[in-house]
Amino acid sequence: MYNTMLYMLALRLPFELEQKLEEVSLQKKTTKSELLRNALEEYLKKFEDTNSAYELGAEFFGKYGSGVSDNSVNYKKKLKERLNAKHST
Repeated sequence: MYNTMLYMLALRLPFELEQKLEEVSLQKKTTKSELLRNALEEYLKKFEDTNSAYELGAEFFGKYGSGVSDNSVNYKKKLKERLNAKHST
């Protein structure tokens, strides 16, 4: 299944978890190492498939915008203009 070099990893498990792992390995007639490799691969695959915060919200960004595209660049200038207009009347 693996055509790359395998590395050894030491893992500490609570007694109950190790017992469950032992039972499943006997039922499936496979090694505990193989079970853990498969579980870890599955977990990492799900982790990789998770979208970033940006990807999750991308459809909403700008959806309810003001229509003015330079607000973030010219906000100081626009604020000064509004304040001057407010205080000059």
